[in-house]
Amino acid sequence: MKVITSLSQGACALGAIMLAATGVMLTYEVIARYFFIRPTIWAAELSQLCLIWGCLLAMAHLLTLRRHITVNAITTLLPPMAQKVCASVALVIVVVFSAIVAFWGFDIFLESFVRGRTTGSLLNLPVWIAEASVPFGFGLLALQGVLELIKLRGSDTAHLGATHE
Repeated sequence: MKVITSLSQGACALGAIMLAATGVMLTYEVIARYFFIRPTIWAAELSQLCLIWGCLLAMAHLLTLRRHITVNAITTLLPPMAQKVCASVALVIVVVFSAIVAFWGFDIFLESFVRGRTTGSLLNLPVWIAEASVPFGFGLLALQGVLELIKLRGSDTAHLGATHE
């Protein structure tokens, strides 16, 4: 269990770095384009990759922190046992959905890898680089969801998400 949680935490940290790098690259692109009239051929495409990977790498750890968007106006009024049932149902849905997306995402990634598809841009990067983020990110989210279900089973309280609206 600790391995998956540590992997989720590390992936989130890497995702945060990638999101920060996105900001740096886009700022550089704006300065190069509008102040020096020298646009780059790499900033937009690499920042898109970092944005995709950054968001999908962070999902699993954010589940442990309960930072995904939740609508809990009614569930917070329920008794603790009913809240736990709602949290369990929500986690099961997250696990099933994530597993399906990871499964089909891997198929798409593998097909692009085998066929050698590229972006067709000036950098002409392989498409599988971006597509690999889907099975990895959602697979990790599914595993973390299973762990959160196990933790919820042994817990006295259930938190569906942030209670400060």
